[in-house]
Amino acid sequence: MGIVVPTPNTMMESIREKVAHGQPLNLKDGLFLYETDDLLSVGQLANELNLRKNGNKVYFIQNMSLYFTNVCEAHCAFCHFRRDEGEEGAYTLSPEQMFEYIDKHIHPEMREFHITGGHNPHVPFDYYVNYVRALKQRYPNVTIKAHTAAEIEFFSRISGLTYEEVLKTLVEAGLGTLTGGGAEILSERYRKKMGVGKATTEQWLEVQRTAHRLGLKTHATMLYGSIETLEERIQHMIYLRELQAETDGFMVFIPNSVQPASIKAGIKRRVSAYDNMRTLAISRLMVDNIPHIKAYFINLGTELTQLALTFGASDVHGTIVQERISHAAGALTPEGLTKDELIWLIKGAGRIPVERDTFYQPIQEY
Repeated sequence: MGIVVPTPNTMMESIREKVAHGQPLNLKDGLFLYETDDLLSVGQLANELNLRKNGNKVYFIQNMSLYFTNVCEAHCAFCHFRRDEGEEGAYTLSPEQMFEYIDKHIHPEMREFHITGGHNPHVPFDYYVNYVRALKQRYPNVTIKAHTAAEIEFFSRISGLTYEEVLKTLVEAGLGTLTGGGAEILSERYRKKMGVGKATTEQWLEVQRTAHRLGLKTHATMLYGSIETLEERIQHMIYLRELQAETDGFMVFIPNSVQPASIKAGIKRRVSAYDNMRTLAISRLMVDNIPHIKAYFINLGTELTQLALTFGASDVHGTIVQERISHAAGALTPEGLTKDELIWLIKGAGRIPVERDTFYQPIQEY
């Protein structure tokens, strides 16, 4: 009997069967999905899986991004937000200074503060704990979504506390969930080459594992489109899927494309729409046990975000108000959208907008 060599048709059929029966895809399957020229079949498969999970509903939240400090000990090659202490444009805000900004923008329907920032070694761990506590006391009805797993590793280093002790201290102060960043690409080759001077792959996963064990539901990202290989992208997704199988702690996976250094950067420096759509669809198919895939309009732009809703995405993030990290680089997208604009965006893609809280509890359908 001769050896059966898989053809593109038999490979796609085998993947379709696995998806239909809830079987996880392997590295080879993921690479095939990246290499096939049949993008629409990949998107259709992701759309079918998402519709099975979430129906026609697409989620958004009324939230506000906050950045307490841009001073950072790490020098990641892709980051244009960070500054050194004393450098022009460097800042570290007190809670009172942040209150001034929040009070200009807050309204009764605001559900979440999304806090990210630098790994600032010039202030103690207490600085971070105190601003979480101050925010919770002043705005008790707003969920505090703060700090990446990489920041938790950093806090552990500067405080001498374990990951668990760091997390418990922050939760006691009012932390509701971790943000998904700091993962970039979970590959040591990539992290070394890109100068990711923060948590290793294993440390990032261990912080998330610890958070899930403590009952926190969290987020996970991937930053693609620079020097990583397709294998590294797929392996990143497999790491997340395996941890999710163990803990069931992730609510959403957010694949974000890297932004060029300048707003003037030409199209050759930007991730293509084709790669964005394919990566979103593959994310839905590979990470089949995380409930939601987020299409982040800050990275994709509003039109591609609409398209992403038929490529497996079921979340468009939130109002944000003023995004700074992607816009410190070359993002050409809006810095935020209003609630009405998000509803329009979702309805324009033929889906049902659902306003949610941080934990995907529905507040209202539109």
